[in-house]
Amino acid sequence: MYSLNQVNKLVSCGRDPARSLPFWRGFLLIPLILVWLAFAPNAQTTPDPGFVGGTLNTADGTSALTSAFTASGNAAFGWFSLAQNIAGSFNTGAGGGTLVLNRADANTAVGAAALILNQFGTRNTACGTAAMVSNAGDATGNGSFNGAVGAFALNANTTGFSNNAMGDSALFRNVTGAANTAVGDLALEDNDATAAGTANFNCAFGAQALQGNVTGDSNNAVGATALAANNDGLFNQAMGFGALSSNTSGASNVAIGDSAFADNVDGSFNTVIGDQAGAGVNGNDNIYIGATAGFAAGSKGTGESGTIRMGDPDFVGTCFVAGITGVPVTGDPVCVNSDGQLGTCAAGGRPVSMNELKAATEKQAARIASQENQIQTLTAALKQQAEQIQKVSAQLEMIRPTPRVVENR
Repeated sequence: MYSLNQVNKLVSCGRDPARSLPFWRGFLLIPLILVWLAFAPNAQTTPDPGFVGGTLNTADGTSALTSAFTASGNAAFGWFSLAQNIAGSFNTGAGGGTLVLNRADANTAVGAAALILNQFGTRNTACGTAAMVSNAGDATGNGSFNGAVGAFALNANTTGFSNNAMGDSALFRNVTGAANTAVGDLALEDNDATAAGTANFNCAFGAQALQGNVTGDSNNAVGATALAANNDGLFNQAMGFGALSSNTSGASNVAIGDSAFADNVDGSFNTVIGDQAGAGVNGNDNIYIGATAGFAAGSKGTGESGTIRMGDPDFVGTCFVAGITGVPVTGDPVCVNSDGQLGTCAAGGRPVSMNELKAATEKQAARIASQENQIQTLTAALKQQAEQIQKVSAQLEMIRPTPRVVENR
């Protein structure tokens, strides 16, 4: 068995419709192995049921369990199933060529050629044609504790341990990668294809999720084609159909929502939340929140970094943020331009504070009141002057001499 220390040491810093399933890869070695078994010195051809040795063993099939001299508690059903098992116990093989070379304990293989090459791997479960067909394991416990359900699942695995693959060709090319989980058709298909042993601790849930991952580790993808193109990117989190689907080497990105940050290729440290948020962006240290949040209309595809965008300006026209008003703070005054960008006010654009506005309003009100008083006083003076003018006019009329008529001769 292996210890948790082995796991700790491993930490490192859509199906094409035109492509047929890789059946030939899974079966490439099977005919050669079976031919070798047929002519090997220890090979036997016996009628059903097969030879049963050891104790508490059950066999049914030509050459099934033919070498189980010291093994116990095994069940073999199918041609050459557990044929060379000598000491391995509590194994179950159901299907032609299952667990043919096995010498380990507690393995279960269901399906033609499932775990056919396993020798030292223990406590593996393989269900499906050619599932874990290459798993051999070693004396240190590698190649153990794997689970593969689906045709060609974990097909190339040799010494990788603690992997779980469910789905056709899930973790298909994994060789030595460990502690990976793939659920879905072609999920993590290319993981650890180079046998570098660095593609560990990845989780993929959904058809073609993390399909192209080769050396990247500690990625999590939930949704069909999420992180599908990732090659060596690390520590990415994608949730939603097509989320981060174009990412190849970007690291430490978080994308939540269908097609969220779908165009990013190598940008890192981005946080994107919302349906189709961050469309057209390939950059670093961006934060986009809200459905289709990101570039303004007409500017998509230019790329940016270090930017925060909340909401799509084409659809969001009103903003309410709690906890801002009534809270005294110190710092630079800020302004908002016509595009909704928040920043330090330029010269001549200093905003007026509420206290300044209140003081100015009160001052203006006092000025208006003073002016109103002045107008009332002036109006009263003018009215008095008009009355005096009328009195003087009346007096002048009374003292004015009577007009005389002069005859012209």
